[in-house]
Amino acid sequence: MIPAPFDYVRADSIADAITALGEHGDDAKVLAGGHSLLPLMKLRLAYPSVLIDIGRIADLRGVSDAGDELVIGATTTHYQVVTDPLVGQHCGLLAEATAMVGDPQVRHRGTIGGALAHADAAGDLPAIALALEATLVVEGPDGRRSIPAAEFFVDYLETAMEPDELLVHVRVPKSGGTWGYAYEKFNRVAQAWAIVGAAAMVRRDNGAIAEARVGLTHMGTVPLRATATEQALSGADASADRIAEAAHHAADGTSPPADLNAQADYRRHLARVLTRRALVRAASPG
Repeated sequence: MIPAPFDYVRADSIADAITALGEHGDDAKVLAGGHSLLPLMKLRLAYPSVLIDIGRIADLRGVSDAGDELVIGATTTHYQVVTDPLVGQHCGLLAEATAMVGDPQVRHRGTIGGALAHADAAGDLPAIALALEATLVVEGPDGRRSIPAAEFFVDYLETAMEPDELLVHVRVPKSGGTWGYAYEKFNRVAQAWAIVGAAAMVRRDNGAIAEARVGLTHMGTVPLRATATEQALSGADASADRIAEAAHHAADGTSPPADLNAQADYRRHLARVLTRRALVRAASPG
């Protein structure tokens, strides 16, 4: 449980961090909260030669109102996200799901940017980003670019960021007041990764479901949208039977892993059950 030797660089600005990434390339890893990276290093599953600490860069912290969106700094901790009044008012799904991340120690140190950049399909927040249709803003030597969440997660622990780019902000469309939401998660113990999770958002119009979004956790190498379920609910009534019928297709087209916690067919079953539960809650009036 001892990591391989590494050098340490503390970045005082975004420019410092990008410069350090450019100098060290694939041998460097960014350190924010450290709750995903450090365990991998202790197990020698990751052995960067340089850690670039971005934890003291003030420009990467906090939540701000940008009109139709919230802008959340990459090093904003989970606890800050959960307790921020703007997130509670305009993006309840993010607050609800983030409150389920890890335990209090993890939530006080772990960061939203770290959880997304780590790109673990078993993590809660990648699927939430998909359901919210968030945009991830990264910065590198050539400036900033915006990556939709649907394009950000490329493979297991792999993102669309280049080695010399840094995740700086997450832009989340406001959904308070017009969308119902719910996150259902099945995990072995309170602090464990999700065996399966389902994030649902439902926008109703005159009693019918105008639009539904469902993000799935741990149903493949990347977070997924349950597109068959979403399509089945478009324009449908919000009855429990109709929701159950649509949720039956939640696992369509997925390739969930099999491990010591669950076989693939059990994960498909969980995806259907949790999607139904999340949709029923999200579609409930009020």
